[in-house]
Amino acid sequence: MASKNSSPLADRMRPKTLEEFFGQEKIIGPGKLLRQAIASDAVPPMIFWGPPGSGKTTLAYIIANSTNSDFVQISAVSSGVADLRQVIIRAEQNKKINKNTILFIDEIHRWNKAQQDALLPHVEKGVIVLIGATTENPSFEVRGALLSRCRVFVLDRLSTEHIRSIVDRALADKENGLGKLKLKISDKVKDVISQLSNGDARVALNVLEYASSISKDINLELIKEAFQKSHLLYDKDGEEHYNIISALHKSMRGSDANAALYWLARMLEAGEDPLYVARRLVRFASEDIGLANSRALEQAVAAYRACCFIGLPECNVILAQTVVYMAKCKKSNDLYVAYGRVVADVKKYGNLSVPLHIRNAPTKLMKELDYGKGYKYSPDFDYAEEQEYLPEELKGHKYLKE
Repeated sequence: MASKNSSPLADRMRPKTLEEFFGQEKIIGPGKLLRQAIASDAVPPMIFWGPPGSGKTTLAYIIANSTNSDFVQISAVSSGVADLRQVIIRAEQNKKINKNTILFIDEIHRWNKAQQDALLPHVEKGVIVLIGATTENPSFEVRGALLSRCRVFVLDRLSTEHIRSIVDRALADKENGLGKLKLKISDKVKDVISQLSNGDARVALNVLEYASSISKDINLELIKEAFQKSHLLYDKDGEEHYNIISALHKSMRGSDANAALYWLARMLEAGEDPLYVARRLVRFASEDIGLANSRALEQAVAAYRACCFIGLPECNVILAQTVVYMAKCKKSNDLYVAYGRVVADVKKYGNLSVPLHIRNAPTKLMKELDYGKGYKYSPDFDYAEEQEYLPEELKGHKYLKE
């Protein structure tokens, strides 16, 4: 009963202009920088960071359609440097006819260091206009050198009102949508679709399309089946990835093992990479427990290795054990605070000289220059020698609590 058009409804309903685009008013609303850049055909290299279904790919298409640009899309999951070379050849040919080339890289966070570095010279020279899309925090997942050359635009999760408008538009559109099917669907069912889609337009349209392929009478039971069939109910509250890992971290810091277990399960049951969680536990062991229980780091590293051995779903109980252990441990952030103080001094004082008496002196010349002269070998003094180890400018500085 679905449309005869073979492409998915979400693709057919993709907006072609900014006027058709729902949401993201804070970056493409009237007078906003990006909207002005599009209007003047002066689009900078940029990264779109936002949750699934918020319009990252659609916005890239609109930019290409609204400017004098050749649009090339690749996925970081299935492409690499060889594909980039082909794009650069194409872009260089476009330059000869004064045509820009927009290279849209979906899931750019999945490209490794070498692949991202390969982009740099072409972005710098303006051979391509890069638009990268990512659901991950670009501060962590995109190379600093590349990130510094791009404008980052943060896309928000779409509101239920935006999703409802998208659903209504798909139901009314007779050319690309489902308008010709004359579906029977109540406002209540539309609202349920909008709420359960968690701000993801693609989810809403996929569910609507699946339901329309089963029956012209779309009721709540059918919508429930459509969501389950599409495996789309795993994140009912719609929190973002980094909000949940933050909740896990803070729950362990606050010694609330029950809350920590809950947030762990939220991540794992949503399909999170267990090694990502394990890496965060390794960090937590030193940042929030530190010297209060040095065995915590051993437990975290052991958990990481165990996850490497057996993976999900078997490793879920291993991570649960480690999370509870971390939550119940005595806490100390002395190391974390001390390191922050050290970094502040490093930035303030720059490259201070190593005191001569603790310098290495492997050559005759170095010895003649007094490298190592007067050094007191600690074992000879029963480790009670009086000797300065910091640069003169930092003499007496204390970073750790006594």
